[in-house]
Amino acid sequence: MPLDVPVRDEFVALLGAGDVIDDPVRTRAYECDGLTGSRVVPELVLLPRTAEDVAGCVRICAAHRIPFVARGAGTGLSGGALPVADGVVIGLNRLDRVLEVDPENRRAVLEPGVTNLGITAAAAPYGLYYAPDPSSQQVCTIGGNVAENSGGAHCLKYGFTTNHVLSIEVVLPDGSLVTLGSDSAEQSGPDLRGVFLGSEGTLGIVTKVTVRLLRTPEVMRTLLADFGSVADGGRVVSDIVAAGIVPAAVEMMDALAIEAAEGATGAGYSLDTPAALVVELDGTVEECDEQFALVKEICDRHGCTRLHVAGSPEERANIWRGRKAAFAAVGRISPDYIVQDGVVPRTRLAEVLDRISAMGDEAGLRVANVFHAGDGNLHPLVLFSAADGETERAEELSAGIAELCVEMGGSLSGEHGIGTDKACSMPTMFGTDDLAVMDRVRAGFDPDRICNPGKLLPTPRLCGEKPGRYRPHPLEEAGLIDRL
Repeated sequence: MPLDVPVRDEFVALLGAGDVIDDPVRTRAYECDGLTGSRVVPELVLLPRTAEDVAGCVRICAAHRIPFVARGAGTGLSGGALPVADGVVIGLNRLDRVLEVDPENRRAVLEPGVTNLGITAAAAPYGLYYAPDPSSQQVCTIGGNVAENSGGAHCLKYGFTTNHVLSIEVVLPDGSLVTLGSDSAEQSGPDLRGVFLGSEGTLGIVTKVTVRLLRTPEVMRTLLADFGSVADGGRVVSDIVAAGIVPAAVEMMDALAIEAAEGATGAGYSLDTPAALVVELDGTVEECDEQFALVKEICDRHGCTRLHVAGSPEERANIWRGRKAAFAAVGRISPDYIVQDGVVPRTRLAEVLDRISAMGDEAGLRVANVFHAGDGNLHPLVLFSAADGETERAEELSAGIAELCVEMGGSLSGEHGIGTDKACSMPTMFGTDDLAVMDRVRAGFDPDRICNPGKLLPTPRLCGEKPGRYRPHPLEEAGLIDRL
């Protein structure tokens, strides 16, 4: 049911009329995140400016059992910030202050709307940086990174967001404000900070984050290597790891992804190669020189057709500009695309990529691949044209690829989360008992199930509901049943 006027007035009394959006044209700007195929216009959009404002908004929602969804920059790719009809979106972009940089203890305290790259910018004058680096790091925010336990190219060596967050201040679904974790490395009791990290906004809203900072490496060495096949590149990755080297990053792109990225950025990638690897080492001069020579030798051994070593910080930045622009650049070669995200054992990369290629051929759709090869985190991009009626085929192929990763001994998601995109695929990875335990944990935080409902966990199957991505049941659309 639409929110009634007295409830809206409660939000206005708390935030002021200017920070409560109910204009249907303006609320439409919040109808989706990076998973643009799923859209729901929220009833209201709330724009708090402080943690106390966020808590006040949630208390009103709890009192009236109004579903709410927290949103940062909206760059998520799994529908985690998809609004709920007749619910509210709580936008956190105005909580964007760097509260403290503490170089002596190598940590920073941030509001959730600070961008990922903004953390490193604040820490750089002290010779420090923040390690997790999603490709969208220029715009994605630390609050969203915490919700999704985001990764990035350099997480192979340094770990994901959860490895760099010391504590979080959160608003729980009843509106109470609590701190999970602490500034010290160790704490007693259950790790509720760890439970919250990666819970995709289903347990509460982050309002403050304390992160660990690392010292900027003495040197970084980066190379771009072309290969005659993705399989050859995959063997290079295995041999690098087998040699005892832990690169800061190992990224792979196939021909389609290279075509898109080079067209968009002119970063210097070869347009006539089936696969390219970006390998980066960091550390001391002596360590990097020794390991870099060995990496080049391994590349040559596996038939490297071109090897370019970045000769300056500008050349290194250019190589990374091409890689990090790849997702968006695919829009140059296809009117629509879905970015999928799954993990497989590194040793099965070539086998999985062959299967994905065959699945694409069977569906009559192209699939571009750009991925974190070092940890087996795939990002197949399913290219399609909605105008030509290919949407359903693309969604089925995308879901099939995610479930293939599970079949290969991997996971449905490496860093983008489950959201609404893959909630219905969760039973391919977890048993009924596993899902029931997860649901009980969620209910412990949110017994009324108003906090980002419909995400992460599958809803009970309805008669006639098809496996795969969630679609409203006809009875649900008619308002005769509710989705839990």
